[in-house]
Formats: sequence, structure tokens, C-alpha cells
Amino acid sequence: MTRALRADAARNRSLLLAAAAEEFAARGMEASVADIARRAGIGKGTVFRHFPTKDDLLAAVVLDRVDSLAALARQLYVRDDPGPALFEFLEAAAGKQQQLDFSFLRDAGDINDRLRDARERLFGAIVGLVSRAQGAGAIRADITGLDVILMMCVPAHVVSFVPDAPPDLWRRYLALVVDGLRPEGAHPLSPPAPGTDSVR
Repeated sequence: MTRALRADAARNRSLLLAAAAEEFAARGMEASVADIARRAGIGKGTVFRHFPTKDDLLAAVVLDRVDSLAALARQLYVRDDPGPALFEFLEAAAGKQQQLDFSFLRDAGDINDRLRDARERLFGAIVGLVSRAQGAGAIRADITGLDVILMMCVPAHVVSFVPDAPPDLWRRYLALVVDGLRPEGAHPLSPPAPGTDSVR
């Protein structure tokens, strides 16, 4: 394959992933390959050359999103100040969710082993950030990594109930989440955090 053809294929793949993410976010698992191709401005045949099935395309979208968050978490893990590193990750994750509704991902996590592995890598990276922040005294000691993973969804979820919300309203609820993680003024939590096996 020539360099020009490789560049064209890479461009088409990028267009496809962006269009598919938007279409899945808008229509969930009912999104059609035809609509994705139309949104990307390419033919259905090009879609199937890159992704033989719709599940393959969905898997690629999810992997792209999950891997980018996991890579950010790993970069932040080596920062000198663990507390701000965790909070920067939560801000980035909330911002990505605000830009694109990720609720469809709940139904996409078990498409194949690659997705399960990617999700585990992301969860492991987040748990690492949480552990370092706890070790530095930046967040309360009774918070678990899973608590933080679940609360990542809060800002975008809350704002989804506000019609015509200002584009930065999610930051208000992120601030509430972050303040809830801090040890100052914390009260004991009850009941215990759920186990990882109980969460999709």
C-alpha cells in the first residue's frame, strides 16, 4: 500500500470512528451502518472494509475512548502531586462525557475480549490514581477506586436532566464530586462500597 493510500485509509478510519461515536450516542445500539457512513461522508462499502460488522465498529469506538482515558491516567500517575493528578483526570473524563454522551457504552462493554481487557486497564489505572491520592492524604481514606469510577459519570448524568444547560454546567457538579472526595469535613460512609463484580 502506498503512503497516499495509507493516509487515505487512516483518514477514512478516523472519520468513521468520529461519525460512529456520534451516531451511537444519538441512537444507541439501534444506530445503522448506513447512517454512520452518511455522517462520515463515505460509502457503506468503505465502512465494511474497515469493520466487517457493526459490533466491530462499536468495539473500535469504545476502545478508542477507553484507551485514551487509560493513557491519560497513566501519564498523570507519575505526576509529583497525586491529588491534583486525580482531579485533573476526573475533569478530563467529565469533559469528554459532556462532549459526547457515553451512556451507550453501558451496553457495549461485553462485545469482545479486547473491550473487557481495555476496561480492566482503565479501571486499574484509575485505582492507581486513587491509591496515590489517598497515600498523599489528598482524598478521604474510605473511598475506593470503584467509588471514583462510578462518580466519574455524575457531572454529565446530572446535566442531562437540564434542558438547554450552559455548556460548562457540568463543572459545578464535578466540583461537588471533588469536594466530596476531600478528607476535610468528611463523615463516615454507609453502606459499604459495592464490589467490582456487582457493577457493569
